[in-house]
Amino acid sequence: MNTTTIESSPTRKRLGYLPVALFGSVMGLTGLSVAWRFAHAQYGTPLWIAHAIGILAVLAFIAQSTGYAIKAFTDFAAVRAEFEHPVAGNLFGTPLVSLLLLPLLLADINLTFARIVWTIGAVLMTIFAWTIVSRWITTKQKIAHATPAWIVPAVGLIDIPLAIPALGWQTELHSVMLFATAVGLFFAIPLFTLILARLMYEDPLPSAMQPSLLILGAPFAVGFAAYVATTGTIDFFAEALYMLMLFMTAVLLGRLRHLPRCCPFRVGWWAASFPLAATAATALRYAAHADNLATDVIAGVLLGIATVVILGLAWRTVTGIAKGELQTLTT
Repeated sequence: MNTTTIESSPTRKRLGYLPVALFGSVMGLTGLSVAWRFAHAQYGTPLWIAHAIGILAVLAFIAQSTGYAIKAFTDFAAVRAEFEHPVAGNLFGTPLVSLLLLPLLLADINLTFARIVWTIGAVLMTIFAWTIVSRWITTKQKIAHATPAWIVPAVGLIDIPLAIPALGWQTELHSVMLFATAVGLFFAIPLFTLILARLMYEDPLPSAMQPSLLILGAPFAVGFAAYVATTGTIDFFAEALYMLMLFMTAVLLGRLRHLPRCCPFRVGWWAASFPLAATAATALRYAAHADNLATDVIAGVLLGIATVVILGLAWRTVTGIAKGELQTLTT
């Protein structure tokens, strides 16, 4: 087969636009499945809801992994360009975080397989975080590139401890949990400050990127989960992370309320899914600890918002793909 034939292939042309950031949908669906599991434990909601969303998460991961593998095989130059991009390159952490989250769903089905998936994700996520942080300190960066996507590589390490209790490795990997939580929370501070400064003093993010602002709340929600998984307790620091999460969620949801009317849908909107799911899961876990009406109401509201938004994103994405609009939705 000659080069001209490959380059003119419809599959090549279409999948060349497939963004790695679309793996954010796997993160969002997995997080929502976990949140509904907490809701089942706390309020007795039907467990099949969590299972159904979990199946969607697994299917989405398989489909996107297959699609991106085809893109890498037929147009590796596009993958390399995406990785080297100062903003999009950070989102290569989304498939790795997906590998860290999916074991939460797989552990009950096949513990050995779940452990293998998590191990691959943990090793690759650590290498990826090291690579990106090394890039930051050896190559001059532009403040305009400091977007919420920058949180994914280093702060994404705090996703490593989440599945360890479900895998039964708390004792053996306690040091790993401590390492990931410490590094992730440490980098959350300067990165949050840098991104906030960029938002305050530079031009606003494009409308299509506005949902990524919700990533700014993820370090507090996931940080809470990682810290509690590592220490085994909800103490003053964990409660502080929960309170910060609520404040940032209130601020960011207010910013995004006009988004559906301001610009066309893009798959980049999936960036909002995991932060919303993680916020709901954290609120549910804290509600079980606090055991009062206020925290129950907050948890229920956040779970409702996350469910409506994520299922809406899923429906719009699937219908768009069915209509052959994927290339348009990624631009």
